[in-house]
Amino acid sequence: MLLLTKAIPLWLFGAAHDYGAAKRRIADFRGSGKSMKDIRGKSAFVSRSWVCGCTALSLLLACSVPARAAEGALGFYLLGSKTTMGGYLPGPGIYGSLSNYGYSGSANIDYENAGVIVSGDIKAKAYLPLPTMLWVINGKVAGGNLAFSVTTPIGYKTVSADALLNKPRGAPLALDYNRDNTAFGDPVFGATLGWHSGKLHYSLATLVNVPVGQWQLGNPVSIGFHRLAVDETGALTYLDPKSGLELSGAAGITFNVKNHDTDYKTGTEVHFEWAAMKHLSHTASIGLHGYAYKQIGADSGSGALLGPFKGRVFAVGPALDYTFKIGKTPVVTNLRYLHEFGVENRLKGDVGFLNFVVPISVAAAQTH
Repeated sequence: MLLLTKAIPLWLFGAAHDYGAAKRRIADFRGSGKSMKDIRGKSAFVSRSWVCGCTALSLLLACSVPARAAEGALGFYLLGSKTTMGGYLPGPGIYGSLSNYGYSGSANIDYENAGVIVSGDIKAKAYLPLPTMLWVINGKVAGGNLAFSVTTPIGYKTVSADALLNKPRGAPLALDYNRDNTAFGDPVFGATLGWHSGKLHYSLATLVNVPVGQWQLGNPVSIGFHRLAVDETGALTYLDPKSGLELSGAAGITFNVKNHDTDYKTGTEVHFEWAAMKHLSHTASIGLHGYAYKQIGADSGSGALLGPFKGRVFAVGPALDYTFKIGKTPVVTNLRYLHEFGVENRLKGDVGFLNFVVPISVAAAQTH
């Protein structure tokens, strides 16, 4: 685990012991053209095989990323993870995936995380490799296929801001704050029921965030959430094998349990994801996808110092799915980009996914 901290000692600002005065002095120095460093110096198509279904498995999980709504401005459901082929679950077998998630964003806001407030001119980046195992069992349950998944996320995050505070407009703990962190996040366990009916493929999924990953009070770049959370999502995919048209949509709701160390309870969140794709062949598709997110429940508890802190965001971008073979083993790849807009109480940024899915052990092909 790597933890690096860079902060300006408060004595550099003389009597500026309140946050507002400190920020004004920072602005004065920046306006003079001097950097803070200078100051310190002076001081597969679906219906015939499992392959296309794997495109829906690339991210059945979530992990913390910089500046989202809720505590730490973070929602545990990973937006953009269930767009293309979102309603499709492949046939019985064991599948492995590696999803590579990247995020870069910024905003001039305040948000709370791990018992401290990150304030002003915030910039954040994240890279999250997310290995997942999926087991689709043999036999039918409620007329569909039942699957179980587990994800063990690893994360790198970096955050910079004007200041780190212990309370709104309180004395700064650090100025010109910059910290990064690499560690294991909370594991995510999932269960999915999927059905197929002609050109329609639909599923119901539950994800549970288990709060045992790295988390440290006072560390706003902790990788874990330190709270139990449950997400319920229903998804539907329409795919016409003749025309190659795919339309997918997924709607879900996330419930959060209180973080008892900070006495902060994140409000209920809802999300919607969609995709409109053209399948050019059995191995390639291209199109657009996006998501919408809104926190509908207010944050609460004595630790919610900034009030309800309800977030909102929309995003849209291109998506490309391609399947190739290594020997006789098909490898499904997804390349996705999303640009955020219409943002409230979050960073505004750009999201990228590069996902790989392979079959480890697959049962005989089934017709739907």
